[in-house]
Amino acid sequence: MSAVTRKTFDEVMVPNYAPAAFIPVSGLGSRLTDQDGKEYIDFACGIAVTSLGHRHPELTAVLHDQVDHLWHLSNTHTNEPALRLARRLTETTFAERVFFCNSGAEANEAALKLARKYAVDRNPEKTQIVSCKQSFHGRTLFTVSVGGQPKYTEGFGPLPGNLAHIQFNDIAAAEATIHWGTAAVIVEPVQGEGGITPASKAYLQKLRELCDKHGALLIFDEVQIGVGRSGSLFSYMEYGVTPDILTSAKALGNGLPIGAMLTTKEIAATFVVGTHGSTYGGNPLVCAVADKVIEIVSRPETLAGVKQRHHWLVDGLKAINQKHHVFTDIRGQGLLIGAELIPALHGKAKDVLNAAAKHGLVTLVAGTNVVRFAPSLVIPVADLNEGLKRFELAVAEIAAQVTQTA
Repeated sequence: MSAVTRKTFDEVMVPNYAPAAFIPVSGLGSRLTDQDGKEYIDFACGIAVTSLGHRHPELTAVLHDQVDHLWHLSNTHTNEPALRLARRLTETTFAERVFFCNSGAEANEAALKLARKYAVDRNPEKTQIVSCKQSFHGRTLFTVSVGGQPKYTEGFGPLPGNLAHIQFNDIAAAEATIHWGTAAVIVEPVQGEGGITPASKAYLQKLRELCDKHGALLIFDEVQIGVGRSGSLFSYMEYGVTPDILTSAKALGNGLPIGAMLTTKEIAATFVVGTHGSTYGGNPLVCAVADKVIEIVSRPETLAGVKQRHHWLVDGLKAINQKHHVFTDIRGQGLLIGAELIPALHGKAKDVLNAAAKHGLVTLVAGTNVVRFAPSLVIPVADLNEGLKRFELAVAEIAAQVTQTA
């Protein structure tokens, strides 16, 4: 078989992605190497997935051990790694019950189905689901409809009904929309794809209050901000607002596919045998690794390190901006940071990403106007500083373009 290149993608893959020109072939810690041997600092972590870095030695050891024991069982059996992971999650969070699946979209799909059935079992007319504009909850037809970005649903109708979208962080809009017929409210504590915008504590507290008042369930989508990225194990702990259902994925498997829905014993009882399922959910190979992920991330030194690295990263970005004046805002929580471009650079976030890659740095975008940073929770300080140096080279290029066109 002939060698594969970036051109091969266009020849054999469905064109729903536009991948970078280079192909990474190996990773170690917070560094990637491409087919040509070029090294990159990784400030993306596969969109906040490899949060303990590439080839973390403790995770690699667990994976190798489990490979020699058991890879897969159907859901007609349970398995030890899944039970250990579920127990660890219930012991470290508000939750009493856990459902495993394969992705964030599936976790949110399960959460929305559970919430709606829980409500309808009590009142057949209680079906409304409220979410926020600019939110993102997955790519299934249900989750993409609940998400508040019409660009992702265009051409896929008819869409699931009785969904309401309100402005994020708008308490008045929440009060006007949530009512007796609301089954659930789903919200990202920090909007990811919508621009890395944290919720205010007052907003989440009001959602909790309104859900309690109207008998609705509050769902926190922590697929991106969860598993330590906020500086706490889950972001709800940073806010002091407890949801009824929480979804997790991405960093939970540090690169292996896993999603989880966490909830209470009472709510979980709605999913009786046969109501929902997953062929691969709770896979022993993945759960063994995820259990070690939660153990490592839960360590006080790991979470304290996230908060310290947050300050280093934000301070570094502010220093860059003081010299080049390309951002109007630098915001986020923990190690999920967004830098919003000035109006003169609107629509240019992808250009910044490409310039960064040229200088050996992998970053992300969150829409067309926000550069997103999601480095490893344990990124070495030397790599963080080197990444910032490379990012400044990219920013200088983009800033020069503005000067030339002014």
